[in-house]
Amino acid sequence: MPVVVVANPKGGVGKSTLSTQIAGYFAARNQRVMLGDVDRQQSCKLWLSLRPDTARPITSWELDRDNLAKPPKGTTHVVLDTPAGLHGKRLKEVLKLAHKVLVPLQPSVFDIFATKDFLDELRESSQAAKTQIGIVGMRVDERTRAAEQLRQFVESTGLPVLGTLRNTQNYVQLAARGLTIFDLAPERVARDLAQWQPICEWLDQ
Repeated sequence: MPVVVVANPKGGVGKSTLSTQIAGYFAARNQRVMLGDVDRQQSCKLWLSLRPDTARPITSWELDRDNLAKPPKGTTHVVLDTPAGLHGKRLKEVLKLAHKVLVPLQPSVFDIFATKDFLDELRESSQAAKTQIGIVGMRVDERTRAAEQLRQFVESTGLPVLGTLRNTQNYVQLAARGLTIFDLAPERVARDLAQWQPICEWLDQ
């Protein structure tokens, strides 16, 4: 049972957006997916409360923030959204569960520098050998200098950039309805699905 952890120590970088979209992708493939949230804001829990009954089911994973438990039996895929400031002992506990870690990163000098030490901590963790780590650029305009700075930074880390997601209202509007791009007809979100393709391929590995 793959457990995908979405983590970045900085707030507001798109962790909940990425987490809900990944859960939506697994659900679209008829997997029994659980979405857990150990962030105080409980954004994913709110999102699940907005999800319509007609959408493919995604189950909430009720977690004690101080005691991470194993997912219930029968679950095929787990996505775990994490809080800002995740590090140290708490990070190690989360990594024990993780098969894959996705790090959302915006093309901002503040986000880049705030994430550098976290990526070093990830790589140096005792769990790193068994955990796949990938980076997803969030709200990226490929034509900007900021996007180039992001590429240069990620190249220096030696970690793979799985893809970049554009800054679009699609994610905002769908989140308000408890939906993802994977819940819509493909022709309505073709550009976004194309950006997600390499990320999905990595998730399926």
